[in-house]
Amino acid sequence: MPCVISSPSTDVGKTTLSLLISCWAFSKGIKVQTFKVGPDYLDQQQLSSIGQPICRNLDIFLSGEEWVQESFLKHSLKYEFSLIEGAMGLFDGLGSTTFSSTANIAKLLNVPVIFIVNARGQVASLLATVRGFRDFDSKLSIEGIIFNNVNSDRHKKLIKEVFKNEDIKILGFLPSDSKIALNKANLGLISPFDNSREINVEYFANYAERNLDVFSLIKFLKSPQKKILNSVSFKDYKIDKSKPIAIAEDKIFHFQYPETKEFLSEVGIPLIPWSIYDDEEIPNEAFSLIIPGGFPEKYADHISNSLKSLNSLRKFRKNGFIYAECGGMMLLGDFIKDENGNNHKMSGILPFRSKKSKLSVGYRYIEGLKNTPIIKENQLIKGHEFHYWEIENNLYELDLGKAEHQKKLSSPWKIKSWKSEYKDEGFFDEKLHASWIHLHLPSSPDVAKNFIDATQINFSKNS
Repeated sequence: MPCVISSPSTDVGKTTLSLLISCWAFSKGIKVQTFKVGPDYLDQQQLSSIGQPICRNLDIFLSGEEWVQESFLKHSLKYEFSLIEGAMGLFDGLGSTTFSSTANIAKLLNVPVIFIVNARGQVASLLATVRGFRDFDSKLSIEGIIFNNVNSDRHKKLIKEVFKNEDIKILGFLPSDSKIALNKANLGLISPFDNSREINVEYFANYAERNLDVFSLIKFLKSPQKKILNSVSFKDYKIDKSKPIAIAEDKIFHFQYPETKEFLSEVGIPLIPWSIYDDEEIPNEAFSLIIPGGFPEKYADHISNSLKSLNSLRKFRKNGFIYAECGGMMLLGDFIKDENGNNHKMSGILPFRSKKSKLSVGYRYIEGLKNTPIIKENQLIKGHEFHYWEIENNLYELDLGKAEHQKKLSSPWKIKSWKSEYKDEGFFDEKLHASWIHLHLPSSPDVAKNFIDATQINFSKNS
């Protein structure tokens, strides 16, 4: 049975450990299907970048228990070995609860936990930490432990002595090493799309073999033998294959779940890549456009000089349906103000400027305000936010005389986080949906149907 890599808190080394194991396996010709707990893009991209199968997200809040179970079985059964990387601390979930936490996933899938702990400056206190997590939930099984930042044989010997009577297997001691440290930025790890220092798979593999009990660890990676009982089918949608969807995907815009493209392909919609970074025009045959999240703020000057892409986007606004999430919505605004106060011209489709702000992160409850292309009035769905940017001023609210089609814009929904109040958010009209919110379309049948219906509408090419 595969394991979940977890820890007492964030930034202890879960992703590094998962990469070490994956790189070692890759060096031995072993395929490992990786999974990431939670609504994560960057860790998932790192785990997908080293020659192993595409990493998959497991998120109970967004996708529900049944979808998580089926996705896990569907993909893990393709390979002999599987690995799940947890999120935050073992029990950290929605708000102050353990719902949708790594522990929740481990119990749902009935898999053991391999614990990684930062041992810097600790010996006997490590035992208190491990016992506390092990005994907190009797239905959870912590079967192995790995200690990080162990930089001497004496430190290693003392830790072994402390744990000699514990029924838990020590699977490794990881010394500090700058060559396995992962680069970070505002939103977490630097994406492999934009990493000047690629992961040295050979070095990671050798480091793993020297410092981990890899042959004991591999026993915790055996994929389940259970068959899939129910498989979700998307065959009932009525699709016009002459209406392709263009998707922005390059080093600027890449925050999307792999299941989204797979889902759209499975229902029969042709997909066409579009790169703003390369200043491409939106393909003429596209009827709809998806602009996922990403880092438009980092490339704001580059975008403002991508005139072919921006003009193409403005033209497409009249012709087709646009769906934009987070950074994609920022591209649709008038300007992005960088951290030095300089304004960079965007497409001007939406009447606002965006600027750096405090972090907005977490799960969101969503209720539809009107019938829109994505959500219907009073419909309840779920999503998540993760951004450091905010709308500085909404020119639509200030009624500064934007174009007629922009005056028709309004919020599609109201959102709230754990124990907060609802607030209106986002922009929509019949041809557009833009929001800070990320959705997981494949596991939300009602929203997926709304989205697909929106892509099948005929808009006049001369409107």
